[in-house]
Order: sequence, then C-alpha cells, then structure tokens
Amino acid sequence: MSLLRLERVHTFYGGVHALKGIDLEVCEGEIVTLIGSNGAGKSTTLKTISGQVKAKSGSILYEGRDITNTPPHITSLSGIAHVPEGRRIFPRLTVKENLEMGAFSVKDKKEIAERMERVFHYFPRLKERLQQKGGTMSGGEQQMLAIGRALMMKPRLLMLDEPSMGLAPIIVEQIFHIIRELNDEGMTILLVEQNAFQALQIAHRGYVIQTGEITMSGTGKELLGNEQVREAYLG
Repeated sequence: MSLLRLERVHTFYGGVHALKGIDLEVCEGEIVTLIGSNGAGKSTTLKTISGQVKAKSGSILYEGRDITNTPPHITSLSGIAHVPEGRRIFPRLTVKENLEMGAFSVKDKKEIAERMERVFHYFPRLKERLQQKGGTMSGGEQQMLAIGRALMMKPRLLMLDEPSMGLAPIIVEQIFHIIRELNDEGMTILLVEQNAFQALQIAHRGYVIQTGEITMSGTGKELLGNEQVREAYLG
C-alpha cells in the first residue's frame, strides 16, 4: 500500500529548476533510499515533501491525501517527521528540552514520558545526558538527539537526510542498526544518504537522482549490482 507518492513534482530555487518532474513512491513498511551526488536534488525532495520548500507543480500524496505545499507544522502533525541534514538541534536547550520539542503537540505528560522512554530504548546515551545542552554534545550524540526528537512525534513516515554525515564509522553502524530496528518494528523510512553502499544494503527499494531527475530505480539489491550505480556511487 502506498503511503507517500510524488507525481511529476517540480521545485525551483529562484530561477534554478531543482526538481524536474520527480515521480517517487514509498509503500507502508518500506525503507526507500534516494541516492545521488551533491546538488542532485536529494535534500530538496525531502524539503518539498515536508513543506519547507514549495513545489511549483505536481502533487504529493500522503495516505491518499494531497499535502502539496502544506506548511511544515501541519505536515508533521499528519505523521511525517523530517530529520534534516546537519542535525539542526537546539544547541542551547538540554537533551530533555530538545526531545520535548518533538512532542510539542502532545499535552498528556504521561504520553510524553512514554515516548521519551521509547527514544531511550534506541539511544540510551541520551538518557545519560538528559540535562546536558545539545550544543556541547558530540556529532554522533547530536544525530541521535535529532532522530530521537523526530521519534517523539510518533511518526508514520520518518525522513532522514544524511544521517551518517561526518560521523565515525562505529557511530554510523549504530545509526544504521537503529534504522533497521525501527523498520523491523513497522516504521516506514525515506532515507537520503551519501553512503550509497550502506543505504542500499538496508533499503527495500531505491531511486537514483541526477540534476533533479530520477534516472533509475529498483530494489536495493538490484541497484547494488548495477554497473552504472557501482561506478558512480559505490567507488
């Protein structure tokens, strides 16, 4: 069953045609990855879905409803959580305060506490640093906090933009293990990732984007074995 579908989506940054008729589908329970070089349109695709950037034309359907150009706070309330590139945590707030920001729409304190405990299941280190300011944490810890804050929304669709960027290999392994665990528990994930090998290893399906256009798609296994993909993105 399709949870998210993009149909002929065009997005512009001023006079720059960033997305040129993107067609993309994410089915419920999948990990779908979007790979491509820097500037290809990966982050723009996620921003267009979440409403941070407006689509010029085309449609974005979520649960069968048209959410094209819906404001970001409404998109998040509908069940889409977006973890942006560069983490974007609140550096002057504590870990606890950052996590609470992820549940901004929840009034029930018991529900907030239950969601926080679920985050600690995946990221026990955050529980150890509950009163530490986000900006004083390591890059890996900040990435955990950014994902944890998104999980506080209790999303149906989790969109991750470059979760491994700038992290040590051992932390990258931990992050990808948690992505797999979340998916095993039923969460649908749209993953943008520079590390194409890691992404395709865990993805059910993938899309290759070049200069704003989808040029190839297939299962993760198919794309891993594709000669063009191997030469361009797998080194």
